[in-house]
Amino acid sequence: MASILILNGPNLNLLGTREPEVYGRATLGDIEAMCRAHAEGRGLDIAFSQSNHEGALLDAIHAARGRHAGIILNAGAYTHTSVALMDAIAGVALPVIELHLSNIHAREDFRHRSYIARVALGVICGFGAQGYLLAIDALHSHLERAG
Repeated sequence: MASILILNGPNLNLLGTREPEVYGRATLGDIEAMCRAHAEGRGLDIAFSQSNHEGALLDAIHAARGRHAGIILNAGAYTHTSVALMDAIAGVALPVIELHLSNIHAREDFRHRSYIARVALGVICGFGAQGYLLAIDALHSHLERAG
């Protein structure tokens, strides 16, 4: 059974209460349960993690090499600032899907720039919690094609 890492960055532990008009009312726990059920139906095992610390996210990306077949990354604000995350993704050579709950292109100008998109397989944004399921399906399809 292939394993994927779903990695969440800063402030995502506040989902459900933090700006629900932007990020929705689902908690990170709700999203994890939804993802586990969805992944199981596709024969995937998932590891689910969240950190507010850039270094912890880097460590998780490094540790994914040889352990997981790919990564779904919601890096939050680090998307727009972290060259280190971009370099880590390039360094582990795993397929990564960048994910955002909100449509970052319909928001402030600084959110339109993504360092992660440069090294990601693709980007999913604007579909709320459903975006995680879309990302699981996209990564699953990619892994099946890659054999």
